[in-house]
Amino acid sequence: MTQAGGSEAPKDASSSVMAQHEAMLQALPFADTADFDDAARGFIGSIDHATISSAQGRVVWSLEPYGFLADTEAPATVNPSLWRQSRLNMQHGLFEVVPGVYQVRGLDIANMTLIEGERGVIVVDTLTSIEGARAAMELYVRHRGQRPVAAVIFTHTHTDHWGGARGVLDEDALAGGRVPIIAPNLFMEHAVSENIIAGPAMLRRAQYQFGPFLAKGARGQVDCGLGKSMAAGSVALLRPTDLIMATGDRRVIDGVAFEFQMAPNSEAPAEMHFYIPRFGLLNLAENCTHNFHNLLPFRGADVRDALAWSKYLGEALQLWGGKADAMCGQHHWPVWGRERIDTMIRQQRDLYKFAHDQTIRLMNHGLTATEIAETIRLPKSLEGAWHARGYYGHIRHNVKAIYQKYLGWYDANPVNLDPLPPVEAGRKYVEYMGGSEAILARAKTDFAKGELRFVAQALSHLVFAEPDNQAARELLADTLEQLGYAAESATWRNAYLFGAQELRQGMPKAPPRPSMPRETLAALRTEQLWDVLGVRLNGPKAEGKHIVLNWSFTDTQESFVLTLENCALTSIAGVQAPDADASFTLARGTLDEVIAKQTSFPQAVVAGRIKASGNPVRLAELMELMDEFPRMFEIVEPKRTAVT
Repeated sequence: MTQAGGSEAPKDASSSVMAQHEAMLQALPFADTADFDDAARGFIGSIDHATISSAQGRVVWSLEPYGFLADTEAPATVNPSLWRQSRLNMQHGLFEVVPGVYQVRGLDIANMTLIEGERGVIVVDTLTSIEGARAAMELYVRHRGQRPVAAVIFTHTHTDHWGGARGVLDEDALAGGRVPIIAPNLFMEHAVSENIIAGPAMLRRAQYQFGPFLAKGARGQVDCGLGKSMAAGSVALLRPTDLIMATGDRRVIDGVAFEFQMAPNSEAPAEMHFYIPRFGLLNLAENCTHNFHNLLPFRGADVRDALAWSKYLGEALQLWGGKADAMCGQHHWPVWGRERIDTMIRQQRDLYKFAHDQTIRLMNHGLTATEIAETIRLPKSLEGAWHARGYYGHIRHNVKAIYQKYLGWYDANPVNLDPLPPVEAGRKYVEYMGGSEAILARAKTDFAKGELRFVAQALSHLVFAEPDNQAARELLADTLEQLGYAAESATWRNAYLFGAQELRQGMPKAPPRPSMPRETLAALRTEQLWDVLGVRLNGPKAEGKHIVLNWSFTDTQESFVLTLENCALTSIAGVQAPDADASFTLARGTLDEVIAKQTSFPQAVVAGRIKASGNPVRLAELMELMDEFPRMFEIVEPKRTAVT
């Protein structure tokens, strides 16, 4: 059996974890291999190891490090259900869905769908990176021949579905504006705004969700549930030219008729589905994938609406049930056959409805989020459906998201209304429990019994009280590691294992975060830029300050007054303050260049691109009050640097 403590190296699986794996092998239908047949069906060709490099030679995507997944039998350090999903996500290349419809899978966490029209090809979702999208298009052309891009469709607002658009459309196509870019209504409003305000915190938390700093291997990162990992590479946002406004909207694109269904506030704030009668093809974007999706990803987001999600799937059945011969999404592999397709949609519909309704039922009986997660169980008809397993989302954390959506963070127990923060609470717990040695002794005993969840809770208090207690750090790392080995959810595994790694090795060294790309900045409304500036304002430093600045943008014909008062930065559109400290006239594009660090404010003034009046030093005073957010900050241990 695994002994806790004593090394930075990953350990073997404990006997309690191996017993959990054996129970899962007996409980789930591992003899059902239909998914493997579907994932391989229609294969045409691929790139060696799905390896993609940038122009500078940096590898931005590769499946070569995942070669260990060739073994059919799961090792003791990986949940066997997750191992199965991880192997399915190893399929990569160009695949035929039906004649005339193709997918590139496994060159990114997301899929690119290619639909051949009368003269060209319609590209649905352009992957995360420009390099990945370019490689996907080259693979398609190699096997299907050169066809002009007739249109680009973005199914929804997450970066892995639009970030590579410039790898699909060249400068000539963009300059001529001849290629329509089609997206759901409010696409631009949500494409960058969902993570622009809290972006620094989200990106750090995403390291725990996706595990990019974990070694690939049977004791490390094996998958993300939706696919292997997030791609690196260059990202740029292109503005849609045609918005789908309502369910029932239709388009004929390069001779191919599309029927659209809107699905806002489901997996993404702006999302849509479509059906193509010519091909009998249904695409439900990311709302009907081969796993239980996230209602609240670990990186952070607005809680997704499980009830609306379920209703959209029910509406899709009403619209197209019994019609589709093939269903492909923008993650995972397709499903063929009308009965199988309708069954999967029904089960996914009922998965989200069950989670929603039963959470609310138990909530209305007075159970808290934690108690609901401990109580709820999927019905057997869904428990045994592979596509309903919690590889990305999970029933145990999705129900907590539903609780949060309706009732928020507070469970109504006044004990939890104003608890001590982790360091102060940790010190008192250690004192009450008889000191660190007593905690460690009990924790080792319970670790051996497999009582890992409480061991982790108790040891976390000790680490926050005594962050340099090496024995506590090692035992907590060992405990999180075993929880990771046991986890069926890829995101749970990544979070547990990365927490263990940081306890053993500290935070990874990461280069400073690059400036926001100008294309992304250009996609933001000016009000959003002021909001981003506002959350960088250091309130304590701004105490007693009062600054008023006028802004006039010559290209957008906008005007604003920006005011610092009461330690808050506010903006009003369409007005100018007569008593402003300074006024600035410039193109909005110039401001974007300054923020993207392609030029500086003084350089733009000298070049005559910014006209200033009044006391422009007041702007410099304002900028001195702004925080620069770190790329890394402590999560499983106390903050080493005080934040005020």
